[in-house]
Amino acid sequence: MDTTDPFTATIPAPTAARPLLGLTVLVVEDSRFACEALRLLCLRSGARIRRADCLRSARRHLRVYRPSVIIIDLGLPDGSGLDLIEELSHGQPAIVGILAMSGDPDLEKAALSKGAHGFMSKPIVALAPFQEKVLSLLPPEQRPKGPRRIDPTTVEPDRIAYRDDIAHVADILEDAPTDHTLDYVAQFLEGVAHAAGDDGLADAAKMLARQRALGHAAASDTARIAGLIQSRLADRVAI
Repeated sequence: MDTTDPFTATIPAPTAARPLLGLTVLVVEDSRFACEALRLLCLRSGARIRRADCLRSARRHLRVYRPSVIIIDLGLPDGSGLDLIEELSHGQPAIVGILAMSGDPDLEKAALSKGAHGFMSKPIVALAPFQEKVLSLLPPEQRPKGPRRIDPTTVEPDRIAYRDDIAHVADILEDAPTDHTLDYVAQFLEGVAHAAGDDGLADAAKMLARQRALGHAAASDTARIAGLIQSRLADRVAI
């Protein structure tokens, strides 16, 4: 349980309707859209959620308290989530559940090898699989007693959060992009655009990632993405 969290007064017992009641979940995720989906899933499940948008912020959180479960995106602006997973797998006190998440399912093996207890493919919007994944990591005494109805609910994050992500990329591209910046923009944008159902922007980001993998500067692909972003920021209805 989250007994080291200084803000926890009492730890309520989980119920069939709210099976994650009493848990604190730290989400390490740079996308506001993806984090909003997880916030809604935690809210429906009874868990408290806190967010860190980068490795540095996550480490600040972890100096203050140990969450019950930590969900770590593998692509972060200041490094790989794999590094944090490896740190936490050897840390004390231990975290009950360390979950990796990524839009690239091929990274599951790497995450588990670094010490993650489980992996979730993004986008994460379905309530029942989310609850089952988290519950599978908990000891029996932290799980709800008796049978539970499988809830088919899916959540829909606020589109304003997607606009915030788009604006975040626009800010990054205002300065002359470095190789690291372009790689980050490609992976970030492909994931969040796919989750938001923005196929045009997701395809453009995928093309940028492909060109970057070949070692190309990809100036035309970067310009295309910048244009698509500006058009979406200008068209509030589309977002």
